[in-house]
Amino acid sequence: MGKGKSDLSLPLTELEDYGRRLRSIKTRLDHTKKLFESYKDDIGSGKVNDALDDFESNWEDGREDITQQLDALADMSDTVVREFKKLDDELAKKVNDAVKTEDKRSKAQKKTD
Repeated sequence: MGKGKSDLSLPLTELEDYGRRLRSIKTRLDHTKKLFESYKDDIGSGKVNDALDDFESNWEDGREDITQQLDALADMSDTVVREFKKLDDELAKKVNDAVKTEDKRSKAQKKTD
């Protein structure tokens, strides 16, 4: 401590991006059925399309659990960023207030000297 480097640092930009990426993954997971349907004519094979429909049906069960977890992680990431910024602002204000108080004391001391 004291060498100009903080003891605690968080990669806030990365955490903000992390929440956005998780939400993007969730959105893409929710659109697999539309994606499969968009290729239906290109695939042509009824067996392949049936297999994709089966996959999508089975995937719905697990996807809900995964998307809930993605939401929870994204929310936690947002909370960490928000609370850390709030704490950082509060600490900066306390430091600034302490410096102003010390400045006033120094000026008062010089006047009495």
